[in-house]
Amino acid sequence: MENQFFEKPVLNSPYDFPARHWELDSAGQPTQRIVESRRRAEFITPIPKPRKQKVAQDSLLFDQGLSTQTQETDARRCHLNWVILDSDWEAEFCRVAEFQPRVRAYVKNHNLGFEIPYRCASEMRTYLPDFIVLVDDGQGEEDLLHLIVEIKGYRREDAKEKKATMETSWVPGVNNLKQYGRWAFAEFTDVFQMQTDFGKKVEAEFDKMIDRFAPPRI
Repeated sequence: MENQFFEKPVLNSPYDFPARHWELDSAGQPTQRIVESRRRAEFITPIPKPRKQKVAQDSLLFDQGLSTQTQETDARRCHLNWVILDSDWEAEFCRVAEFQPRVRAYVKNHNLGFEIPYRCASEMRTYLPDFIVLVDDGQGEEDLLHLIVEIKGYRREDAKEKKATMETSWVPGVNNLKQYGRWAFAEFTDVFQMQTDFGKKVEAEFDKMIDRFAPPRI
């Protein structure tokens, strides 16, 4: 079947008044009929309907490249409606975080402007952690722990430098300032043990806080 709309889309000379146009239906699809008048000024995009294709999203499981997958969040745990996922490891973390009783809130660090400078060899780079989680580690709702979480489906060559910066420089530095609350850093490398690892990390931070303020043993 001929499709004159796409074979001859231009009906009017660029030097003359537009006297006719191709008719489009309510969905913006061409009817193949020419109307002898100027088209009304409307916001339309005549694009042919795409063929229906079944996309196997499951094939992206544990693909550590960038992804366009999203996941809806629990409004009681996250102030954003959706989390943009880079991998299914992150999807599993969101599931764990939303059911952890000590988690008060979490957010994916996407377009938040939260960046941490670090050095790799002689080159300065910028590190963007994956998540920020507010955790009740026993200090009360007014003094929640800010837990920076890195989801590791794979390790880059500069992973050690990032971890060293967080654990030996950034976290101790921001905690010593005492202006931005309390912070900690955690990595998760095994998605199947994430529930256990997350609970242990919270408990470890809780014990650390208790030991810091507890009276010295005699």
